[in-house]
Amino acid sequence: MIILIIAAFALTIWAQFRVKGTFKKWAQVPAHSGLTGYQAARRMLDNNGLHDVPIEPVQGALTDHYDPINRVVRLSEPVYYENSISAISVACHEVGHAIQHSVSYPFLVARHRIFPVVNFASGVAPFLLIAGFLFNQFNLIGLGIIFFSVAVAFQLITLPVEFNASSRARDLMVAEGFITNDEERGVAKVLNSAALTYVAAALLSLLELIRYILIFTQNRD
Repeated sequence: MIILIIAAFALTIWAQFRVKGTFKKWAQVPAHSGLTGYQAARRMLDNNGLHDVPIEPVQGALTDHYDPINRVVRLSEPVYYENSISAISVACHEVGHAIQHSVSYPFLVARHRIFPVVNFASGVAPFLLIAGFLFNQFNLIGLGIIFFSVAVAFQLITLPVEFNASSRARDLMVAEGFITNDEERGVAKVLNSAALTYVAAALLSLLELIRYILIFTQNRD
C-alpha cells in the first residue's frame, strides 16, 4: 500500500509537470482561426445562449476557472489574450463548465451541493486522524475517516465533470470552426494532460483513504 501511495504521489507530480509542459508547447502554435482565448470563449458562450455570462482576465498561469456562484468565466492572461491552441483549448474547456451549469449537468450539481460540506470536512479530517492515532482513540480515527471520505468523494465526482467539460469543448470547437481537424490532436493533448492532474490527485486521495481504513480495521482487531 505504501508503494502504491508513493507511486500515486509520483504520478501527481509528473502530471503537474506534464500539464505545464504541454500547455507551453501548444501555446507556441497559433490556431488557424486566429481566435484568442477570449474570443473563442465569448463566441461559444453566445452560441449557446449564455450572453449574460461575462469573461474576466485573471493574473497567473493556469488559473483559469468557471465561477458557478457569480456565473463568470475567468481566464488567465496567457489564455485570455493569446490565439494559440493551448489558449482556445483551455478557454473553451471553462465554457464547457458554464454550459454544464446552464443545463444542470448532474455531477456538477452534486459537486456544488456538497462543496460547503467538503470545505469543512477536508479542514477537520487531518486533525481528527492525527489526534486519533496519537491518543489511540478509535472513535476519532473513525470520524476522521468519514470526513476524509467526503473529500475523496468530491474528487471522484470532479472527474466526470472535467472530462465532460473537455468533451463538450472539443465537439463545439470543431462544429463552430474554432479549430481544424488537424488541430484536434493538439487540443486533445492539452485537455488530456490537464485531466490527468485530476485523475492523479483522486487516485492519491483514494489510496490514502484505503490505507486509513486498513489501519483502523487492523488496530480494532
